[in-house]
Amino acid sequence: MFPGINPKDMQKVMKKMGIKQEEIDATEVIIKTNSKDLIIKNPKVTKVNMMGQETLQIMGDIEEASSISEEDIKTVSEQAGVSKEEAKKALENNNGDLAAAILELKKE
Repeated sequence: MFPGINPKDMQKVMKKMGIKQEEIDATEVIIKTNSKDLIIKNPKVTKVNMMGQETLQIMGDIEEASSISEEDIKTVSEQAGVSKEEAKKALENNNGDLAAAILELKKE
């Protein structure tokens, strides 16, 4: 955390300040947003409790993945009569909203 400071000394200081830390043995962390998922591989997760307020600190290798499923792409593709690539692009443009993606494609 701080260079040159002994980790055990840092823990003692944090304990005196009422800050508790707990390591969480996670294998993968996924953060879902409207347009994509953030997948954190090899995470180091620490839960910090400071004066009753809990926070999580996450470090690791971050990958981005689309939250649009193959089933959604297939549905839009079939309903709008377009290729899967066009369907996926329309879904991405409409934050995964199937109806809006189909309507957008049928207008063209």
